[in-house]
Amino acid sequence: MTRLAVFDCDGTLVDGQASICEAMEAAFAGADLPCPPRAQVRRVVGLSLPQALVQLAPRASETQRTEIVSGYKSAFFNARTEGRLSEPLFEGMRELLHRLHAAGWLLGVATGKSDRGLTSCLAGHEISELFVTLQTADRHPSKPHPAMLEAALFEAGVEAGAAVMIGDTSFDMEMASAAGVRAIGVDWGYHAPDELIATGAIGVASDMLALEALLGDPAHG
Repeated sequence: MTRLAVFDCDGTLVDGQASICEAMEAAFAGADLPCPPRAQVRRVVGLSLPQALVQLAPRASETQRTEIVSGYKSAFFNARTEGRLSEPLFEGMRELLHRLHAAGWLLGVATGKSDRGLTSCLAGHEISELFVTLQTADRHPSKPHPAMLEAALFEAGVEAGAAVMIGDTSFDMEMASAAGVRAIGVDWGYHAPDELIATGAIGVASDMLALEALLGDPAHG
């Protein structure tokens, strides 16, 4: 049976929290608004920018939020083009992806990143060819809406029962539940393990070997 593993990006595949926080701080400054603490910014990583700003800047006007979105995208683009962007793969992730690919898994990504941001990130790590489906906030409603996963299933030609969503936030777990896909959490991202379990994770991996074991455990299949 063909199986599909869909990964979140920020907080699951790569550790981009410093760059995310720096871009958000620059964006708020550009709109002459105080930026929330970094801990609060990290809590909304995974949501699309407009949805994240509903939580980060609930009293801001639509004009201000639009300005923050534009400023964030510009700050991220400038960091990337100037070589300041830091989005390292988590330790062992590259090897895990190659093992899964060699074992016959189809791989995908569902992320709050833009198309441009995801494409650049995967290309920079030279892992683009491993993925058969890429879903981003540019083309879908924000997580936890199931649209990204539904599109990934369609593109990969895989039924929901043969797929798994791997992520670090409750948004990922809730999206998987809404799409009828099992969910596995990872503890190296932005939400605590108990939150991931409470929102639908069948288990939470503490490292790549634990994640691989959860993927291959018939009890969770």
